[in-house]
Amino acid sequence: MVQEPVSEEQRLIASKRWQRILGRLVGLSIVAGALLLTVWVFRDLSTRPRTDDAFVRANTVGIAPHVSGPITVLRVVDNQAVKQGEVLFVVDPRPYEAAFAKAEAQLLMTDLEIQGFEGAVRAAEAEVLRREAEAEYASQYLARVRPLLENQFVTADQVFEAESAASAAVAAMARAESELDQVRMESGQIGEVNARRKRAQAELLEAKLNLDYCTVLAPFDGYVTNLNIAVGEYANRGKEVFALVDNRTWYVMANFREVYLEGIRPGMKAEVYLMSYPGHVFEGEVQGIGWALWQRNGSTVGILPDVEPSLNWVRLAQRFPVRVVLEPPHPDFPYRMGNTAVVTIKSPE
Repeated sequence: MVQEPVSEEQRLIASKRWQRILGRLVGLSIVAGALLLTVWVFRDLSTRPRTDDAFVRANTVGIAPHVSGPITVLRVVDNQAVKQGEVLFVVDPRPYEAAFAKAEAQLLMTDLEIQGFEGAVRAAEAEVLRREAEAEYASQYLARVRPLLENQFVTADQVFEAESAASAAVAAMARAESELDQVRMESGQIGEVNARRKRAQAELLEAKLNLDYCTVLAPFDGYVTNLNIAVGEYANRGKEVFALVDNRTWYVMANFREVYLEGIRPGMKAEVYLMSYPGHVFEGEVQGIGWALWQRNGSTVGILPDVEPSLNWVRLAQRFPVRVVLEPPHPDFPYRMGNTAVVTIKSPE
């Protein structure tokens, strides 16, 4: 049986048929792959939430002197790493040295004054004892003289003089007791504590503190930033002169969509990638999830809420900040505030 030759037109039709079949198969494969990829991505995001809206953060402290004065010594430069207790700068200590010396002298003078008051108290106590004895004698003399008036062994004038002497003695004793109380109060002695000396000691301590405050030390390990001062510049008490980045604790503020918060818990481990160090993985731990966001719509103006009319058809998920504490910095991979990060929360094992 002789097979008829296949014409060019038939070969073209067959080729197009196979192309359509192959195209449908490829299309179905693409759709199936997309569906599988979607399911895999959704499942992976549900078990391993991730976000690229994250930045490295650290605590910063403004360095401000406790005393005012011109800066005489500046030991740091901008962006320098410092250790806890290291001298940062020194405020002119001379006025505070003079104040300290004055407070020391004042304490010595107070001790001398207290010794003088102690002598005055002893003298006042002796005066009170003398007045008490005189009052006792005058009272006994009046008690002896008064019965003698009936038998006219004494005159009425003598009795009157004895009564007056007794009254005067009692008044003198009361005055001496009042003077003793006044001297004791002026001495400042209250129990075992002398208020005058306590005040002088407090003034000396304050002067010593102000003198020590002239030397400003680093409160912790960190990095100097935004240093814009020089020797000779006047530093005001409580006014920040530069900032210190705390190198003890670094963390990432990662903003996660609220639909992923259900899968994030404090204590969960996280993988952190920094744009500064591509390919290097940093470890972290979730410290907590933000509880509140400020929203302009609905905020209170006066005593009434300000609600703007809205025709949104698509509801966007809010992003809540999740704090992820980073592992201690490695010398070869130091952290910097503001580093862009990608955070992936590990699924619990």
